[in-house]
Amino acid sequence: MKKILIFLAASISLTGGAVFAQDADAAIKARQGQFRIMALNLSYLGAIAKGEAEYDAERAQAAADNLVTISNVNQGLNWTDGYSQFETENTRAKSEIWENLDDMIAKCEDFGSAAQNMQAAAGEGPDEIRAAIGAIGGTCKACHERYRAEE
Repeated sequence: MKKILIFLAASISLTGGAVFAQDADAAIKARQGQFRIMALNLSYLGAIAKGEAEYDAERAQAAADNLVTISNVNQGLNWTDGYSQFETENTRAKSEIWENLDDMIAKCEDFGSAAQNMQAAAGEGPDEIRAAIGAIGGTCKACHERYRAEE
């Protein structure tokens, strides 16, 4: 009986670790997916701002709406402790994120505010997009400079 209990305890411990690793991998994939959605939508709006893409009010509004939607995702589960570029593969997240999580979350909120400004501007025309794109890009840059490792 004692051997069975030891085996069960060891199995539960090992399974718990595997579940945690899966959760961390899922968190990394989730946040990377969010960043890809952000990049896709920002690249279209940026192309309009640069005059490289024709302005389409409906499509521009959809891109801006997507940015606001992504900014409203609660980031709590996406930043599983200890999964920086030093602890796992396939991420460029610096370990400083977990040392300054409140600051990183504040930077996400700054992105959300800039996304809302873009949302208000997107349907108005390319000049309005051009005026709003710098602020939203600045929020991305502020986070990347501090919390994303180079390739």
